[in-house]
Amino acid sequence: QVQLVESGGGLVQAGGSLKLSCAASGSIFSIKAMGWYRQAPGKQRELVADITSGGSTNYADSVKGRFTISRDNAKNTVYLQMNSLKPEDTAVYYCNAVGFMAGTFVDYWGQGTQVTVSS
Repeated sequence: QVQLVESGGGLVQAGGSLKLSCAASGSIFSIKAMGWYRQAPGKQRELVADITSGGSTNYADSVKGRFTISRDNAKNTVYLQMNSLKPEDTAVYYCNAVGFMAGTFVDYWGQGTQVTVSS
């Protein structure tokens, strides 16, 4: 099992910045990739960015050039630096980890952290 604890959400004005953190614990040796998803009211959860254990990153087109995902392996923590925030970035942001154990991929989720961008 992997436990994920997020922090760093809040209220910010458009154009501002926030940094989200996600600390992993438990069976961290099984983690193959970690990422951030978001879900706005009335919309489906969508991938924002992810990073593999090898350091490869992937971003949604809507956040490219504004958001940066990074990881600190010593702290088992993944970060999402969000700059030039827009009202449409308002959502609950969820940390995700993909683990591989006993031949099976398993998704783990954090509890979510609210990000609100005012215009």
